[in-house]
Amino acid sequence: MAVSGSSARSSLIVQVSPTRSAKLSFTVQLVLTLFWLIWATMLLFSSDQASDRNFLYYLFFGLAIAFLAYVVLQNTSVFGVQSYIEVTPEYIVQKLGVFRTKHLIQIADIAAIHISPLALRITMQDDTKIYLDLKQVRKKRDREKVKTKVRELASVHGYTVSEAADKKL
Repeated sequence: MAVSGSSARSSLIVQVSPTRSAKLSFTVQLVLTLFWLIWATMLLFSSDQASDRNFLYYLFFGLAIAFLAYVVLQNTSVFGVQSYIEVTPEYIVQKLGVFRTKHLIQIADIAAIHISPLALRITMQDDTKIYLDLKQVRKKRDREKVKTKVRELASVHGYTVSEAADKKL
């Protein structure tokens, strides 16, 4: 968890892992990408054809490198936190990856929030509903910090908070 900016005490940033919702796991993506890279390298160095075909091999190799960079950027935090939920006094921000857009929810526009063990269901004043999935939050402690921050902001901004019973089987 990291906080940023001048409002470090009033802002909460919690890292999420987007790979849990991916169709292929990070390991499968990495293995396929490395296979592609090895294949492109073998084509490049074992070619005895004309030099005009070599251009396609270089292109294939370059695309393999670009896709490897994409997979690493999207699934790891090598280059910093790329997927997060941030709760500030004015906004709730959700970002689910490097190449995905941020979703901003203005707290002044919130009418009610229903807190369940693994999600926040937000009802806006215009009756639109927004669902924030907390399953992707890595630590249970961070999940509780988000819920506590939402409860604290309810008293300041005047929206209602309801909670689901936490059933343990």
